Amino acid sequence: MYFRFYIDPETGLPHIFNHGVDEGEKEKMMTNPINKFPPGWDEERVQSVIKYYDALNEEEAIAEAEAAYEDPSKTVMLIPNELVPAVTALLAKHGA
Repeated sequence: MYFRFYIDPETGLPHIFNHGVDEGEKEKMMTNPINKFPPGWDEERVQSVIKYYDALNEEEAIAEAEAAYEDPSKTVMLIPNELVPAVTALLAKHGA
C-alpha cells in the first residue's frame, strides 16, 4: 500500500504531525484489518476518490477547495488542534 502525506507548507513536515500522529501510526491505522470503511464506502470507492484528486492540477484543486467553502449546506470552521479529539468525539456521538 502506498501512503502520501500532505506536507504543511509552514513547517515542511507532514500535516499529521500537527495532530500528534507520526507516519508509522498513520500507516498502522490504515493497514489494520480492524479498520472499516464508513457505510457505503469500500476500497474501490476510496481508490476512485484518490485517483480523482491525484489527477487534479493545482488550478483545479484550488477551484475544488474554494467550491467547498461556498457550499451553503456546509460549515467550515477552524478549531485549535487540542480540541480536535473532542470535536471528533462529538461528531461521532451525533452520527455525523
